[in-house]
Amino acid sequence: MTSKKINKFELILDAAVKVFAETGYHGSQVSKIAREAGVADGTIYLYFKNKEDILVSLFRERLGELVGKFTASVEASATAEEALRKICEIHYTELENNSNLAYVTQIELRQSSLELRKAIGQAVKPYIQLIEAVLVKGMEEGTFRKDLDVKLTRLLIFGAMDEVVTSWLISGQKYSLSAQIDRTAEFFLKALKP
Repeated sequence: MTSKKINKFELILDAAVKVFAETGYHGSQVSKIAREAGVADGTIYLYFKNKEDILVSLFRERLGELVGKFTASVEASATAEEALRKICEIHYTELENNSNLAYVTQIELRQSSLELRKAIGQAVKPYIQLIEAVLVKGMEEGTFRKDLDVKLTRLLIFGAMDEVVTSWLISGQKYSLSAQIDRTAEFFLKALKP
């Protein structure tokens, strides 16, 4: 894609996050996304097949960016404990800094069709695999219990952070999400230690 096309693609995704967060996925219209992006309605269809394609692309792109941050952070971490803390930190701070994206990922995902959830699940899969890799590293280091069910534990970690973000959104963001990092990491680490 040329840089002009990339810019419009990104503009449309940014607009979609805002519109989906404000009106919900089902209540939003492609024309409203176009207006928010400052492009003609027809321009949307140069980049996306339909509204569903916009949502899937949004998850793929934005979660892909987050997974890139998680991966770089985990690779820079000396230990599995440090890597797990970084995962908590990035998860909470990134979503706190982009509450519209948090709303779309936490609320709208759950209201989507099964087919759409499967497509979005593919975007989340690398993040779950990264958590699994951190758990395996911790088991190999001896800092995490050797008897962990890695597949279950990775889902418990992801699910717990997911629920903290959802509760923060439902509360009206009345407290700092990033202030929950240390307590969350401490909870996980105590459960994982031998």
